[in-house]
Amino acid sequence: MGTDLTTRRARAVRDSGWGNRFTFYQPRNLAFWVYTALVTAGLLHFVTMLTDRSPVYAPALTVAIAAFTLYGALFWWFTHRLDRYARQPVGIAVAAFAWGGFAATWVMAADANDALRALYAKAFGQRWALDWSAGLVAPFTEEIAKGVGLLLLITLAPRLVRTAFDGFVLGAYLGLGFQIIEDIAYAMNSAATQFGTNQIGAEASTIWLRMVVGVAAHILYSAIFCAGLVYLLGRPAEPRRIGRGLALMVTAMVLHGLWDSLGAILGGNGVLLMIGWVVLIAVALIVVVKVFDSTVGRERDFLRDILAPEVDGGALTDAELDAVCGDRRARRAWRKAGGGRAERRNRGFVLEAATDLADEIAAADARDTPQVGFARSELIRVREHRPPISRDAR
Repeated sequence: MGTDLTTRRARAVRDSGWGNRFTFYQPRNLAFWVYTALVTAGLLHFVTMLTDRSPVYAPALTVAIAAFTLYGALFWWFTHRLDRYARQPVGIAVAAFAWGGFAATWVMAADANDALRALYAKAFGQRWALDWSAGLVAPFTEEIAKGVGLLLLITLAPRLVRTAFDGFVLGAYLGLGFQIIEDIAYAMNSAATQFGTNQIGAEASTIWLRMVVGVAAHILYSAIFCAGLVYLLGRPAEPRRIGRGLALMVTAMVLHGLWDSLGAILGGNGVLLMIGWVVLIAVALIVVVKVFDSTVGRERDFLRDILAPEVDGGALTDAELDAVCGDRRARRAWRKAGGGRAERRNRGFVLEAATDLADEIAAADARDTPQVGFARSELIRVREHRPPISRDAR
């Protein structure tokens, strides 16, 4: 391997934070105590709310928790799949979810929302506040509350949150926590209508609606907002770009505000509201894809620098390196070029094995350890269609 390539590999591992572990318990770090206190307070509030209602609304509560747990698991899997480069440890993802679900919701945003809505009602009248306060309150209080979670995570794990893409991914986990816990609360409120006589039927429409529109809700807003927050702050592997950061943060709040104000903007017309939802969801999805594409490039550069020496050493080919470091279209095109179905399938395994090798190299801090050697031999074995061997046999 060339000296220049190995130097770039070591720099990429250092700058990306790839392979670093997340340590939550940090008693000498004030951020740990702030995080723990606020998440605990929010969790206690949520549990108290559920236990107070469970004697009467147990059926509705069970259905809501089961439905949104499955829904949340789907989005968790999707976010995990997106984070295929310098992948964030499970611990920090769980910490982000917990902050979004309990601290950002019940400790910060809920009280701030109520206070600001009351001020709007006093200043502009109750009718105006009912129409417009949601769109002029939640985008600020809720996005900032989730953004505070990212700031705490940066303080707890400065070697893990290195790029705007890291902010994008952790923002998605923050938003997922907020969205799932908020959805359960909305479902419970719906179950209380009709004097609780038709709990599951009353909440069913709310559950389905929240699931359908959830593809362009808090998960999306927070991913955009937190990517912008990292640009605004700057990180060792991400130069500070104040204009881009503010633009992304404002974009997230505008999308959020338009969604909450859509009924007032369209005058409550049901047909127009449905059309507005579809259009706004489409716009939001286009925006988040653009943000993903603009932030993931640095991660792909890190991956290329980590794996480039393997081409020099013969473990990877140039075409395989381009595919594993490329976008979805490049990976799909390389797999399809394999000919038959079996060969295309095997090419997919090659890409997975190359990513596993990058993980081992990062975990070893760019050193050539036995684990790295085994991952390298597995990559070669998969390409050559040889049967697997155990680590012990090796």
